[in-house]
Amino acid sequence: MKKYAFLSIAALFIIVLSACGSSDSEGGEDTSSSEGGNLLEQIKEEGVLTVGTEGTYAPYTFHDDNDELTGYDVEVAKEIGERMDVEVEFEETKWDSMFAGLNSERFDMIANQVGIQPDREEKYSFSEPYTYTSAVLVAKSDNEEIKSFDDLEGALSAQSLTSNYADIAKQYGAEIESVEGFTPAMELLNNDRVDATVNDRLSVLDYLNQKGDNSQVEIVDQEDDASETAMMFRQDNPELVEAVNDALEEMREDGTLEEISNEWFDEDVSVQ
Repeated sequence: MKKYAFLSIAALFIIVLSACGSSDSEGGEDTSSSEGGNLLEQIKEEGVLTVGTEGTYAPYTFHDDNDELTGYDVEVAKEIGERMDVEVEFEETKWDSMFAGLNSERFDMIANQVGIQPDREEKYSFSEPYTYTSAVLVAKSDNEEIKSFDDLEGALSAQSLTSNYADIAKQYGAEIESVEGFTPAMELLNNDRVDATVNDRLSVLDYLNQKGDNSQVEIVDQEDDASETAMMFRQDNPELVEAVNDALEEMREDGTLEEISNEWFDEDVSVQ
């Protein structure tokens, strides 16, 4: 009799444990789907839009002399947040780990001049473009061997591995020296540790403007096709993408996007 009683108690114990396990698992799923709703609803409820950015990529996202995060992309993201009636919190991370940070839900959106590319569109969602720029080839001013993209064949080019500029350098036959962002690329080039870098035209122009006559590098070639850059999101969040697009459209219509653009570049880079 004791044996049967023991078995009954044990069976009951197992059922209770199973029920607890099922409740935790399903409760987690229910929290994200029903209680939390879609990502936009969660952002609205919490009042915070979390944005991933480098913080080292002038003039788009960097720290000023007071160590305040600023830049074109930062200001655009802040304006989007204001129009969505939420606070914007920036999570700074290196470029080569930025996509992983988005995947792991460290942030809701990336604002870091991410180019719209077919392979990325297979994995992520994008807003409407808010910047149009182009790729340029940068080399030392006294380098007589690299004067065009065709001269990259066999040359060593400093590139962030996951950027579209690395893809361009590879297409022209360059060997890649991996770096984590724009600034390290320019440092390697200035120190003669690489032959060139393919990078964003506006970033390079800003760099040359900051350096003035002390610059040892120059733009030697430029691609004709403009690249489109946009805010990037995890897939399956159409409500958030639509809200950001609505904010960007308002900014275009009332001139705010053009104003921010002119503030940073003295030209409207938000249109082709």
